[in-house]
Amino acid sequence: DVFEQPQHVGHKKIEFHISTEIPAVLQINSEKEEKNGKRVYLYATTEEINNTGFGRIFPAPSSNDKMETEEEDDEIPSEFITRKDLEKNRLSREEMEKYSVFRNYEPGDPNCRIYVKNLAKQVQEKDLKFIFGRYVDFQSEVERNMFDIRLMKEGRMKGQAFIGLPNEKAAAKALKEANGYVLFEKPMVVQFARSARPKQDANEGKRKK
Repeated sequence: DVFEQPQHVGHKKIEFHISTEIPAVLQINSEKEEKNGKRVYLYATTEEINNTGFGRIFPAPSSNDKMETEEEDDEIPSEFITRKDLEKNRLSREEMEKYSVFRNYEPGDPNCRIYVKNLAKQVQEKDLKFIFGRYVDFQSEVERNMFDIRLMKEGRMKGQAFIGLPNEKAAAKALKEANGYVLFEKPMVVQFARSARPKQDANEGKRKK
């Protein structure tokens, strides 16, 4: 008789009252969602959840996009443009097709110098440094010395610039990310600068044959 004998209580009836009505908070959000015609993620505050039971649980937005944009910006000094700002102010391919300057666009043969045209008259060297300086490691004396900006402000070459970057890889990255960037309401056209060296090599090849 160490343990107490269980007392017979009888059968208990357990009832669940589940409402089929959608809580007012979520109903309003659903109506907004339908009006906008867009797929959006809805969130309910803790207070709203407490008042309306568990409510509905929605997936949180993916963080992959955020990680991609912040991937390299940690290494870029703050005095230069971020990749996020570059993407935000860059024309899409569809938009580029509307501009005559992009009609016969060809990137050219890869090398470490890029050619920029269709620049607004108020563009200065510091503006180009702000954009293209992000592709240079200024802690390296070699890269710092190779970075060169030549902005044409007079004559037929007005509105054009030549920019020397440390290597072909940096130039290719700059071309990909900055082509179509709208600077002072004009989209920049970025190409690889033409070099005289390939033509000389071709002539030498013909002579050897």
